[in-house]
Amino acid sequence: MARSAHAYVRGSTQKFYEWLEASGERGLPLGPHIWICGDCHLGNLGPVASAEGDVAIHIRDLDQTVIGNPAHDLIRLGLSLATAARGSDLPGVTTAKMLEEMMAGYLAALAGEPGAADAAATRPEAVRLILRQAAGRRWRKLAKERLGRVRPMLPLGKRFWRLHSAERDEIEALFATEAVRSMVTALKSRPDDAPVEILDAAYWMKGCSSLGRLRYAVLASVGGGDGSAGDRCLIDIKEAIAPAAPRANGAVMPRGAPERVIAGATALSPHLGRRMRPGHLQARGVVLRELLPQDLKLELATLSQAEAMLAAHYLGSVVGLAHGRQMASGDKAAWGEELHRRWPKGLDAPFWLWSCVVDLVATHEAAYLEHCRRYALEREAA
Repeated sequence: MARSAHAYVRGSTQKFYEWLEASGERGLPLGPHIWICGDCHLGNLGPVASAEGDVAIHIRDLDQTVIGNPAHDLIRLGLSLATAARGSDLPGVTTAKMLEEMMAGYLAALAGEPGAADAAATRPEAVRLILRQAAGRRWRKLAKERLGRVRPMLPLGKRFWRLHSAERDEIEALFATEAVRSMVTALKSRPDDAPVEILDAAYWMKGCSSLGRLRYAVLASVGGGDGSAGDRCLIDIKEAIAPAAPRANGAVMPRGAPERVIAGATALSPHLGRRMRPGHLQARGVVLRELLPQDLKLELATLSQAEAMLAAHYLGSVVGLAHGRQMASGDKAAWGEELHRRWPKGLDAPFWLWSCVVDLVATHEAAYLEHCRRYALEREAA
């Protein structure tokens, strides 16, 4: 998080919702109650493969998903785009134009305008490149990136830690259930009745999501019961926690955190949601999903002014599609009309969105500098 202001924004979801609570949501448009991402920043968008092999740009991290106000996702994405623009040394006017393009893409997708269904015509070069990379990736590439090797074992060390025997026993019991076996065999290339064998398992020290939470990697073999090697796969087991994102008043959601995450993922990112299963380890709720070679994180490291506009429009349309697929036609029309009404002609971006993003950029910039100061001092003391 100390590497850049943009990295800090990605890792400080709690601070975003502290700001939202302090602001009282005054002046925000109120959309229909739908599943929202809750942490809609650039790093949580990217190529996601379905069990059938289709690949599309979807929201790819749903830890914070709740039934809430879709405007929250727009503000969070706008903040992420603004800090990405600052990291690329783009002028402030570009940020205003990016927010304008983001809203234009969102509204076009919401209205179902021609070309917005897959947004192919508006894909920036960075998105085209990552989709081409995703389409050509195989298990060997995933194994080298995630494990540093192709051999069927997890390399213990800085990232992967040895399990206690009780942890191993619980994971093996979880993988013996039909729910987990059916998740692993869901890919169209695997027989439905294929056996699943655990080859190796370890605790996974994987960024902020591993701090104080359960996070495991399980290397498994599918269909190797006849003496063959089987089809290898890497399963991510991640603890599901209570969301910082506020749910809408009166919204009814699954009581269990894993079930909530999967329900939100299924609504927002069907490719991903249908590949996930809930479970419990050490009396805590967890979510299991297989990491496929095609699942990638969208990186927009350095943007030109033209690329920034195109990326903002495209990503706005991705979120618009995710929101819109949950709404009845009347709700979509009413939400679109409300957003248009709050966006007078002559403004580069809706004032409510612009004012929120400006305030958040200032808040997060100050918090980022303080984080860096404390981080540096702790390193020196250590």
